[in-house]
Amino acid sequence: MVASKNKTTSHARRKFPLRTYLLGSAFAIALLLIVAGSAAGAYEARYRGLIYPNVSVGGVPFGGKTAKDVEEYWLSRNEPFETQSFELRFVDTIATISGDDLNLGYDATLSATQAYLIGRSPHIFSNMITKFLTKTVALNPYFRWNAQVVRDTIDMVSRDIEIPVEDALFRFDNGKVTEFRPSKVGRRVNVGETIRSFEHALSAPPHATESSVPVPLAVETINPEVTTGSVNNLGIRELIGRGYSEFTGSIAGRIHNIVLAASKLHGVLIPPGATFSFNDTVGDISAATGYQSAYIIKDGRTILGDGGGVCQVSTTLFRAALDAGLPIAERHAHSYRVHYYELAGYKPGLDATVFAPSVDLKLTNNTPGYILIQTKYDTAKKTLTFELYGTRDGRVAQISSHQVWGITPPPPPLYQDDPTLPQGTTKQVDFPAWGAKASFRYYVSRGGETLEDTTFYSNFRPWQAVYLRGPQ
Repeated sequence: MVASKNKTTSHARRKFPLRTYLLGSAFAIALLLIVAGSAAGAYEARYRGLIYPNVSVGGVPFGGKTAKDVEEYWLSRNEPFETQSFELRFVDTIATISGDDLNLGYDATLSATQAYLIGRSPHIFSNMITKFLTKTVALNPYFRWNAQVVRDTIDMVSRDIEIPVEDALFRFDNGKVTEFRPSKVGRRVNVGETIRSFEHALSAPPHATESSVPVPLAVETINPEVTTGSVNNLGIRELIGRGYSEFTGSIAGRIHNIVLAASKLHGVLIPPGATFSFNDTVGDISAATGYQSAYIIKDGRTILGDGGGVCQVSTTLFRAALDAGLPIAERHAHSYRVHYYELAGYKPGLDATVFAPSVDLKLTNNTPGYILIQTKYDTAKKTLTFELYGTRDGRVAQISSHQVWGITPPPPPLYQDDPTLPQGTTKQVDFPAWGAKASFRYYVSRGGETLEDTTFYSNFRPWQAVYLRGPQ
């Protein structure tokens, strides 16, 4: 019996320290919670309405600051963008977008809201980790811009840049090219690549201090599926020469004759090694072949004659041949300066007169392939253009040493009776032209080889103003 009592007492003694330990631990935990709660309360009281200390925006610490402080800071950073602009560029094409149009800048309100809400989410444990265990919460400021404005600007400027690609067309009938369209390389603006370039410009910090930031437009080439050289075996591949003139002020009959004579040359082919004759190609110039009366110079007088204006065509073709570097087998200058041929900035002497059968314009094709003549005229703008297509062989044509001297004034005006005009009417048909001598050097080379070295001379006599008047 004694032994049993001692065993019970010993067991009771062992249980007492455990109970004490548990009670002590509970007390300690409770005390810790009280202290922690008190500290947390003090912490929350300290940062009530303020951003927690471990929060930064764009590398700038805002701990202990208000959301308004964050907003004001980033609003101040937006000031340079008010005068900021971006230039979308391609060669000489430039489109400017202002920062104001883009609504460019940092979203200060969003950054302020985000910074203040760090540690204040509905999730308690997440908040505790963010506030007490995370060393730094680094936020990036949101940089806003209106992408649609950029897209609209790209679409607008693309209209001036983009060129539709064109496949070649060639039809040859009865010794003449009846349909011709040279292949044309196209180009287009790559919108996606341009947007990426714009975003890169926005991401670069220096743009905030620059008044204008260049952004290259991404332009890509589109090659035709059918090229000019692939639709013919005559060596007609590319443009080799171009001639241009204007005939503003021409009367209706002269314009009609220009168009008619120019159309006779459209589609004509000059074989390799052949010499082209203007008179032979155009043919008879008379009322019987459709030409109208226009004022011409004959025997020192201005008279109505068939084919007035045809020399506008020969002059323009002469300029195309010079541009192509072709040998000029025959060319004659006008006897006086014709004001039409000095329009568009041309100097005296870049003209060629024709008068069948003795006065002709002749060109020699010494290129590797055929030469195709293409005519373009615009009766509204009063312009005439010849384009010569063939094969380039590396030749370079130059017009240099253009001189004008021996200038003499025109004689007094000349009045001529014209019964076709109403009584008492006076009409000026010729304008005074100063006499002069002119010359220029025509030099064509290929590599180190000289192909042509010719000086063309013109001797223009002074010309008087001519007036036609109706019966007195």
